[in-house]
Amino acid sequence: MIYSMTGYAIGTKKHSQGTLNLELRSVNHRYLDIQLRLPDKFRLLEPSIREIITSKLNRGKIECYISFNQLSNNEDKQKINSELLQELLELNHIVKTALPDARNLSVADIIRWPNILKTEILPTDDLCNLCKKLLEDILYDLISARAREGEKLKIILLKRLASMRQLTTRATPLIPALVASYQEKISAKLNDALITSEDDRIRQELVLFASKIDIDEEICRLETHFDEIERILTKGGVVGKRLDFLMQELNREANTIGSKSVASDISKISIELKILIEQMREQIQNIE
Repeated sequence: MIYSMTGYAIGTKKHSQGTLNLELRSVNHRYLDIQLRLPDKFRLLEPSIREIITSKLNRGKIECYISFNQLSNNEDKQKINSELLQELLELNHIVKTALPDARNLSVADIIRWPNILKTEILPTDDLCNLCKKLLEDILYDLISARAREGEKLKIILLKRLASMRQLTTRATPLIPALVASYQEKISAKLNDALITSEDDRIRQELVLFASKIDIDEEICRLETHFDEIERILTKGGVVGKRLDFLMQELNREANTIGSKSVASDISKISIELKILIEQMREQIQNIE
């Protein structure tokens, strides 16, 4: 199975204290980068959350959002948010300094201020366990989404790979004729310009030059890489970095073919190969 690094999953669990909401987002990244956004009261779970995510995922930027909608309870003790209260008092002082006739904040004004009252309840063990269970469930959904996206990428990559095989198939029968034709042209020109006693040296130089423009080895290496890419895509797993390396190898061979080319047909094939390689590389950047 091939896994994309892009995915999204969300879930909710009910608890006697309230409703727990968890959201996971995943995008491509060179390594595994976990970013958590938790309510302060759930910070004690951060090591466990990181451990659970790390045990299931290998690469990608993972954003985990947890929120908790607490039920109102008469037994809950409400406390003043002292930091926010201090900010309000300082603002009140600034306003009074600038506008002496302005009215001071009343107790009612302060009590009605958003987030000025807070209920201090630490999550119970069963709520912590519920959070971990919800995370595992949502991770399963995220991995399933990444797998579905990965299968789509696999189909696209195999199609592009088939197109590259067609290009090398087109190039292979052209090579002997192109080398022989170019060799004849150069030989004719040299024979007109050089003394016949140097024929052996000319032939040696032509053989050497012909070997430099022969792209048969590059074609063979390309086909070997094609086989390896197909094997990796079929086998699946965490293969993104391996495929990215093979794209570099394909690009190197395509560039060599282009630099050796002495015929427009081969040059066109080299360009088409590089276009397909770049398209594949863009897709591979999103594979785990």
